[in-house]
Amino acid sequence: MGLWWACILRRGRSVAAGIRLCGMNRDQAYALMVEHTPSASLQRHMLNVEAAMRAYARHWGEDEELYAVTGLLHDFDYELHPDEHPTWGVNYLRAHTDTPEVVLDAILGHAAYTGVARTTKLAQSLFAVDELTGLVQAAALIRPDKDVRQVELSSLKKRFKNRAFAAGVNREEVTQATAELGVDMEEHMRRVLSAMQAIPASEERI
Repeated sequence: MGLWWACILRRGRSVAAGIRLCGMNRDQAYALMVEHTPSASLQRHMLNVEAAMRAYARHWGEDEELYAVTGLLHDFDYELHPDEHPTWGVNYLRAHTDTPEVVLDAILGHAAYTGVARTTKLAQSLFAVDELTGLVQAAALIRPDKDVRQVELSSLKKRFKNRAFAAGVNREEVTQATAELGVDMEEHMRRVLSAMQAIPASEERI
């Protein structure tokens, strides 16, 4: 048993209360996400975003754990509070946890309709990977083997141009986001695809 869970059991607290009293790391963020997200597909989406965020943290030379937590929590309120997303989640995290403001700002900023400016690499990275991970997942699911490791970059680029495929993916946001980040679209696609292909199979099957 990890020190964090030992702390929780000793205090007899919920996950949220434990985060405030015992600190926050990737495992606690994951536990909180699962607690609020019954849907396996939405859990998978947040694991995909976590992987892509870790890749960008390494690229920028920034805190990988911070990026991972942001990816895991960015949609944790969506299933139960879709009309209030992501404001409900940010308010919950602010009230019940010690989540850093930079993470909260990034979560707000990934939903363009909040009007919150994305002024950090953390926020810009989240905005950039969120929609693209959905396209990668869709490209994997149409394969007979449904294996993301078999998706090729060339195929992904074609899927991106074909707006009839995975029509719910906001390609304008992806294009805008890569411009904000200052990265080439092909480089961005390669990084996100590689990150998702590196997810352990045990997590991928959630």
